[in-house]
Amino acid sequence: MFENSLVESSGSIRTRSKGYAVVSFLLEAIALAVMILIPYIYPAALPPHALASLLVAPPPPLAPAPAPITSERAHAPVNAPVQLVNFAAPTIIPNEIHQGDNASDPPQLPQNFSGIRGGNPASLLGAIPPPPPTPVRAKPSGPIRVSSGVAAGRLLTPIQPAYPAIAKAAGIQGRVVIEAVISKQGFVRQAQILSGQPMLARAALEAVSQARYQPYMLNGQPVEVDTTINIDFILGN
Repeated sequence: MFENSLVESSGSIRTRSKGYAVVSFLLEAIALAVMILIPYIYPAALPPHALASLLVAPPPPLAPAPAPITSERAHAPVNAPVQLVNFAAPTIIPNEIHQGDNASDPPQLPQNFSGIRGGNPASLLGAIPPPPPTPVRAKPSGPIRVSSGVAAGRLLTPIQPAYPAIAKAAGIQGRVVIEAVISKQGFVRQAQILSGQPMLARAALEAVSQARYQPYMLNGQPVEVDTTINIDFILGN
């Protein structure tokens, strides 16, 4: 009887296999799942009181209690309701309005009062303002400057200076630049040398003083002009 409890006989004790534990775990899991799914699959299986508790919504929360009325609020004035008066149109339109004894005369406005600050009431009605005055052009105080090309285009006869013999014998040639003032009639009124050979300057001045130009017009009036005149001296020409 006690031989199985001895240490030497421990190898002869029979133990249960591992498959038994796995099968028992699976059976318990299936039973638990069935107990959980039965209320969802078959709601009729639940007790009536449990089903009613699930379908009834919880009551709403209670409203907060009103604040107690203090002495200041109890004695506060209460605004009286506004009374609306029904206005009716008159049945007869009077021909004139009679002023009472206490009515004051309307204020008298000046004759030139327009009622608009800094403006003319005609501008608000779309009136066209008067055109601005035509500016008066001031007359030039001196000769008007023009280029040498413009002056050459208004020359009536070509300028042909006489070649000085001493300069031709010395083989001197080149350009002489003269500044001239042309009068309102087209004549050279003033001339002076700006650059060039001194041997050619006198002949250039004599030729320019005899030149004649078409008068220059500004706003329909002849004016004096200031320009430069180029005189070229070339040997063999």
